[in-house]
Amino acid sequence: MSSHSEYGSTSWELSVTVDHQYKEEQKEFGIRVSGDLHIGGVMLRLVEQIKVCQDWSDYALWWGQKNCWLLKTHWTLDKYGVQADAKLIFTNQHKSLRLRLPNMKTVRLKVSFSSVVFKAVTEICKYLNIRRSEELSLLKPSEESVKKKKKKENKDPVIEDILNLDSSPVISGSPASPGLYSKTMTPIYDPVNGMPASATITWFSDSPLTEQNCRILAFSQPNCSPELLAQMYQPRSLIEKAKLNSGWLDSSRSLMEQNIQEDDLLLLRFKYYSFFDLNPKYDAVRINQLYEQAKWAILLEEIDCTEEEMLMFAALQYHVGKLSSSSETQDFTAESEADEVAVALSNLEVALEGGKTDKILEDITDIPKLADNLKLFRPKKLTLKACKPYWFIFKDTSISYFKSKEAGHGEPIEKLNLRGCEVVPDVNVAGKKFGIKLLIPVADGMNEVCLRCENENQYAKWMAACILASKGKTMADSSYRPEVHNILSFLKMKNCVAVPQAASDPDNVDIKPECFVSPRYTKKYKNKQLAARILEAHQNMAQMPLVEAKLRFIQAWQSLPEFGLTYYIVRFKGSKKDDLLGISYNRLIRIDITTGDPITTWRFSNMKQWNVNWEIRQCRL
Repeated sequence: MSSHSEYGSTSWELSVTVDHQYKEEQKEFGIRVSGDLHIGGVMLRLVEQIKVCQDWSDYALWWGQKNCWLLKTHWTLDKYGVQADAKLIFTNQHKSLRLRLPNMKTVRLKVSFSSVVFKAVTEICKYLNIRRSEELSLLKPSEESVKKKKKKENKDPVIEDILNLDSSPVISGSPASPGLYSKTMTPIYDPVNGMPASATITWFSDSPLTEQNCRILAFSQPNCSPELLAQMYQPRSLIEKAKLNSGWLDSSRSLMEQNIQEDDLLLLRFKYYSFFDLNPKYDAVRINQLYEQAKWAILLEEIDCTEEEMLMFAALQYHVGKLSSSSETQDFTAESEADEVAVALSNLEVALEGGKTDKILEDITDIPKLADNLKLFRPKKLTLKACKPYWFIFKDTSISYFKSKEAGHGEPIEKLNLRGCEVVPDVNVAGKKFGIKLLIPVADGMNEVCLRCENENQYAKWMAACILASKGKTMADSSYRPEVHNILSFLKMKNCVAVPQAASDPDNVDIKPECFVSPRYTKKYKNKQLAARILEAHQNMAQMPLVEAKLRFIQAWQSLPEFGLTYYIVRFKGSKKDDLLGISYNRLIRIDITTGDPITTWRFSNMKQWNVNWEIRQCRL
């Protein structure tokens, strides 16, 4: 009798709803439990009551009122604080999710709703064969873009073309998705021609993605129609851009905790604008998706660029589209893959024999320097003469300038240390303007200095030196020459846009120019004019391989002044109105919300400490 009273006093009934497709008739179960029963025991009793024979390993308990998963199976109900009034749901952790990729293609796949978003994104990227998953995250579509889509669907309902990849769940380390990382470097040979198969194809053959699906992810799809482009949401102001960014999910919480439901639509996007080790051999999907994100950012005017740059981007898009749709099947690397060991041995042989004279290591004591006549301009200083000529010397990571060449051996007027500075191109090829804007961090903000070069060659050398110096490298670094070459090739591409040439007749070429430029330019020019200018610009890149064209597009996007700036609406302590905060890879900028003018810049290199208080939603720097 005493045991009965003891039982009655310590046990209680726990209500659990089972989210299961086969058990429609009885969804809610009552289980007798006590506070010292662990979560694993609760699930065991529940499965015994359900009486459905299946694999329940993916199921877990979700506590809706507290918005949390009960994943620690060794914890007791008391430790979690679960009492008789709790309503638990026994549901599967992996659920279907619609993901819109940067190339605007929607895929449906099984994703963990119980892992933190950072881990879920890692699993998604592993499944889709995208390396460096830490550069990406998930974004909720903005309300404005959803409203615009609904308005369009009310007029003309469309069935969304979804690529279904949810046959097997994306579970880390499962045999269903060994993906990119499990492959050894063993060469696999093509059965037809006996050549080593491309690395990307090799990895795809081991992944649940079929070759047809890889092509959808790794090759650029045809550009959308101008009508579709006009219907897509374009952020018109910095505030609208900031509203788009408010949709980023918290990386440290799960999808379920952020109110994401099964089969919801989320956007997979590159969030952190520092792309590590882009390798055409292994990154076919990553490079293509990055190219697509850059392309849409330009077409939808999420980032500003000049007319000259827009035409260069249009020509590169036209070129990529032309190569992607050509009938011959292309290798993912766009070039025949030579045996890596043979290449390494050949390089070693050249190095041992001395190789070409321009490859010989320079004398270690001799750090190269630049010395030339340039013009200096300080935008914030009220001077009568805007640009003044000086004799400039660039050495190590700093620039010194003197009144004349003769004075170059004495004390400089000023010495500018470029380590940690920001370098912004200020170029108009048509107008023969080759400027370098330097934003140098000082105690009370930024010191802005503009240098004007005479010609392309001078600009390329000084610009490359400034870029390297901002990263703390000197001109002796091996990346200096390739940087000069890259800058010159960009200027060459821009030059083709600026200088009219005898290009192909747009009437004889199938080109829809309005698909390659943002709507602003289709209003400004007639289609025939645009087509002619795009074809002129294309002449200079006609021989460029596919992957190189995509990488050039990405590099040109990265060189835009606004690249990598993400805007958020915030309120500073003590302020009565909202401000905009621009976050870049190297700095924070406080921006006036009404005028869009920058107020203050803080560089991460000067930051002493930071902390976040999630309770009061406050960040202190």
